[in-house]
Amino acid sequence: MFRIGMDLGGTKIEGIVLDESGKELFRKRIETQQENGYRHILNRTKELHGELAAQIKDQPHTFGIGTPGAISPRTGLMKNSNTVCLNGQPVKSDLENLLGRKIEIQNDANCFAMAEALHGAGRGEKLVFGVIMGTGCGGGIAHKGEVIVGRQAIAGEWGHTSINPDGPICYCGQRGCVETFISGGGAAARFAEKFGTEKSFREIEKDFYAGDAKAVEFMKIYFRNFGRAMANLIDILDPDIVVLGGGVSKFDALYTEGVAQVAEFVFSDSLETPIVKNQLGDSAGVIGAALVGI
Repeated sequence: MFRIGMDLGGTKIEGIVLDESGKELFRKRIETQQENGYRHILNRTKELHGELAAQIKDQPHTFGIGTPGAISPRTGLMKNSNTVCLNGQPVKSDLENLLGRKIEIQNDANCFAMAEALHGAGRGEKLVFGVIMGTGCGGGIAHKGEVIVGRQAIAGEWGHTSINPDGPICYCGQRGCVETFISGGGAAARFAEKFGTEKSFREIEKDFYAGDAKAVEFMKIYFRNFGRAMANLIDILDPDIVVLGGGVSKFDALYTEGVAQVAEFVFSDSLETPIVKNQLGDSAGVIGAALVGI
């Protein structure tokens, strides 16, 4: 059966069609236009699904959507989405009614983990933890080719575990979340606090490689926070592999200095867990959405 997947983000909706073997047949990206509200996003999703289905002449297919946030098992409503107009809305049931079919909606990090487990850097491993380190910091778990969602649909959300209860306030309302320290946005905010200079993560990274004293000092703290956060995760889950995605995953020093700090903190006599860069890049989310579809 064909598979259709969508990556529903705040600025764009990307769709893909895969054949029975997982080969990409068609892909398209449109603007989300979230400023026009909840119903408009649903209609945009329906519109794109129609275009994707037309590419396979409306033959039978599964359909999955990956998006930040999750459908609450308790209420059936969207929660934790950074596309805030979706929060508190019955996104899944409304879309199913609009399309006249069943769909699956998963957190985008779960989709990333699924794609990398089946077709990317985690291929062949049983327990894969996928990490998205971009503007924010998310995670997902794939076990034997299936996503682990959890009772509250928050499995893998390591970005909102705290590594400093006296740390900065996170948008989630807690203090010292992993996201506030090691995401791209969090790191930029901490740099500005420390030095009074606003720089993007990419600029800090460039300065670090150039040997800038402030950037080198800052990154020592950054790597230590990364090591502590990742070690906490490995201590609990002990995955076969950790795959990093998102813009921050392109920072090569994470796989040397960062991993060295993980080894310092992990509850073991040695660090055996491979921590690797993703293989599917920006395509992982939409491919994963197609793979989790029903």
